Amino acid sequence: MVSSLEQRADALQRCVVTATQMRQIEERVFAAGMPVAALMEKVGGLLAQRILELVRRDPHLQPTFGVLVGPGHNGADALVVARELYLQGCVVEIFCPFSQRKDLTEQHARYCQHLGIPFVEAVDALATCQWLLDGLFGFGLERWLAPDLAQMIEHINQWGKPVISIDLPSGIHTNTGQVLGAAIRASYTLCLGLWKQGVLQDSALEWAGRAELIDFGLPLEDVIAVLGEPPPVQRLHARWVAQHLPLPRSLTTHKYQVGHLLLICGSRRYAGGAVLSALGARASGVGMLTIAAPATLKPVLTAQLPEAIVWECPETATGAIAQLPNLDWNLFQAIALGPGLTPEATEIVPQMLCCDCPLVLDADALNILATMGIATISSRQAGTLLTPHLGEFKRLFPDLAASLACRITATQAAAQLSGATVLLKGARVIIANPEGATWLNPESTAGLARGGSGDVLTGLIGGLLAQMTSGNRVLEAGAIATWLHAQAALQLAHTSSELGVHPANLSEQILKVLGDLQRQYLP
Repeated sequence: MVSSLEQRADALQRCVVTATQMRQIEERVFAAGMPVAALMEKVGGLLAQRILELVRRDPHLQPTFGVLVGPGHNGADALVVARELYLQGCVVEIFCPFSQRKDLTEQHARYCQHLGIPFVEAVDALATCQWLLDGLFGFGLERWLAPDLAQMIEHINQWGKPVISIDLPSGIHTNTGQVLGAAIRASYTLCLGLWKQGVLQDSALEWAGRAELIDFGLPLEDVIAVLGEPPPVQRLHARWVAQHLPLPRSLTTHKYQVGHLLLICGSRRYAGGAVLSALGARASGVGMLTIAAPATLKPVLTAQLPEAIVWECPETATGAIAQLPNLDWNLFQAIALGPGLTPEATEIVPQMLCCDCPLVLDADALNILATMGIATISSRQAGTLLTPHLGEFKRLFPDLAASLACRITATQAAAQLSGATVLLKGARVIIANPEGATWLNPESTAGLARGGSGDVLTGLIGGLLAQMTSGNRVLEAGAIATWLHAQAALQLAHTSSELGVHPANLSEQILKVLGDLQRQYLP
């Protein structure tokens, strides 16, 4: 049984907000009677508690902190934390490069001075501190930093000190994650109340370090009143994935009740793409798998996946699929195509666009589609999922290339333009459907930056989608597969290293992740 507290915590973990949305939520809280100063005290106390948990290795040694204070409420938060750390016995020094400060910030500064916490005149005085606390700017920063401030931040980064940023690293755009001239390179980012959209974008990852959410008790009703239910942009997490898996199964289930996937893949040049995507499909637990591949690949596919039905396709002179066999498309609940095809398989994609079942397009299927024009898929009645990396995205949506400063809004725009669900690959995968529903995958590993990793993902998406026969669940299949794929890679990286995340090992590790989810969350 999931408690109401757990439900609230899960809901807050999945909400992702822009600066405007966060302001609106805070305005509701303040209008309801919560004093700004009281909330600031609560937030500061929670931050100080978490910071001490992060930095204290020996309870008998007190860490030293250099605190960077901005002119607004982020600076005030930093001053409250500085005070609490000082009262806990830590050595604290404060630097504020701004002469004009908001009233609350100024009040906290005066009290810190009253307590005897030193305010230093130059930032270099903090260079001997063990830790730096970044409270220069919080959410809402949208303009480029002044040159002198940007230079100061770059100077601080050169020290190589561990830094804890409050809410966002200073200098990061709240919504896009872009660096506004310069940004603090944080070791930890303690995001306040709700996840800020910028922290989850690829462009911010180099600066945010390890990001955590500090829940200070925002009423869920106020969050929903601003964002809606479900929120338009959500962060994937384990409980949601478990709840939307095609599990558990009835004891009387047979193979024809748990999906039949057609996987169209491979060429003589890229035989491995066919094998890896088929292994991904196997890991999904799909009931039946049919693979359409060049005839020369049948021995290797049969050896690797003896349970699969392999259809031998006529080949071009270079070993690409020349044409598909005469299949009854009504046999399949989903079709995935692209891994290892090569651009020569030009006849395959137009033929598949005419079928009436959900379709997953990847790799060269996307490149072929780009030459046809994205408008060719707009009339499809069944669900379509496009899985581009950045280069493929630009070929598919050249008019949206300039909007990629914010990968979230660019993915949403691509979904609306194409009428398809779009999964934009990257360090933080983004999945959006034409209705605007959007999921972000919050963690992954550079170990996935290897040829073949995406082939496994395509097969996994296709296999899950084939099992989700009720309604148009393309978005769910893409989101679940993305999370499972990333978690498997993280586990492999943890047990060996990022160099040990072999695509061939991913499918077996995905099954272990699924097993952990089922034991933890499902009856």
